[in-house]
Amino acid sequence: METIVNISTPPGTGAISIIKASGKDAITLVNKYFKGKDLTTVNSHSVNYGYITDGDILIDEVLVTVMKAPRTYTGEDVVEINCHGGNLITNKVLKLLLKDMRLSKPGEFTQRAFLNNKKSFEETQIIMDVIDAKSEGALNIAIGHLNDSSKNLIKDLRELLLQIVTNIEVNIDYPEYEDLEIIKNKDVKDKIEDYKSKVEDIIKDTKSGEIIKNGIRTAIIGKPNVGKSSLLNYLSKKEKAIVTDIKGTTRDIIESEIILDNLILNLVDTAGIRDTDDVVEKLGVKKSIEQINDADLILFVIDNN
Repeated sequence: METIVNISTPPGTGAISIIKASGKDAITLVNKYFKGKDLTTVNSHSVNYGYITDGDILIDEVLVTVMKAPRTYTGEDVVEINCHGGNLITNKVLKLLLKDMRLSKPGEFTQRAFLNNKKSFEETQIIMDVIDAKSEGALNIAIGHLNDSSKNLIKDLRELLLQIVTNIEVNIDYPEYEDLEIIKNKDVKDKIEDYKSKVEDIIKDTKSGEIIKNGIRTAIIGKPNVGKSSLLNYLSKKEKAIVTDIKGTTRDIIESEIILDNLILNLVDTAGIRDTDDVVEKLGVKKSIEQINDADLILFVIDNN
């Protein structure tokens, strides 16, 4: 595989920026631009002081961490360069490394961890959930999954199902065993009902988790000119929707996202629902009715007058 490189720290000015490279040639390629110890001969998981240079031009004073495969996140040789945290200096170091490496795609370091059997598919998905979490609640759920709580639930269910199947097969294949526990239809039914109940609990928890993770789809519904668009603008603190005294101004779906007490509300402003001969407005009304069916929560707005 090609050696990939990218900035690992968030954009902006800070004390330190970290640039990460991964691939079988990562150590050799970074060593081309490093003035200090020979990185190809240093111990794995060592931090090395020196400079990043472009020929005779000094770019930055850095600390370089060398981690050799397979004891790395991606399962490949990994090099992390700790440089000073200005946007300009960080991008200069990255641009220099891109002479010999390829800029990584979003999630590619984690993808390589999966391809090299360092992370399971479930673990890679959980890591992405942690990174993409938009609220405290979503982050807590992702971290809970990272701590193997969901994996243990599935494991326990699998063992319970195997136990049910094993008991049935033993009773069918070896009825002559005197010390065999005889399994009756009622016993099997009770165990299956218990299994079904546990699965339903997991599905219920999963749906709650999906709402916390992805947000509650909240449709703002009402007749024309009752203040739906004004409510959207007020809640989102942005002028997302056009507000006028003319009925039927909102013709299409307008969306905005807010975080309320650790929950994400995906607000949807809709066209006012009324009988109309306007062809375009009719399409807007049809979309509004569709939003009623698709929404998790409806804010029904009426005119106070």
